[in-house]
Amino acid sequence: MTNNDILKKLRVALKLRDDEIVKILALVDFRTTTSELGAFFRAEDHPNYKEAGDQLLRNFLNGLVIHLRGPRPQKKE
Repeated sequence: MTNNDILKKLRVALKLRDDEIVKILALVDFRTTTSELGAFFRAEDHPNYKEAGDQLLRNFLNGLVIHLRGPRPQKKE
């Protein structure tokens, strides 16, 4: 299973739109556009297909945690 497959399955399972995914990535300061994101969701034989790297998936998962749980609370000293 590729990173693209994981992104596709999470998008469907969580009912996320492309603009929501861009906002989730922005939570961890990872900038991308909806058109760049569309290239990850294309079929592998499409000429504009782009492979999602580990960095994109890692940042998406970290942003998703913040999106679903909220930011990490500050520790009391």
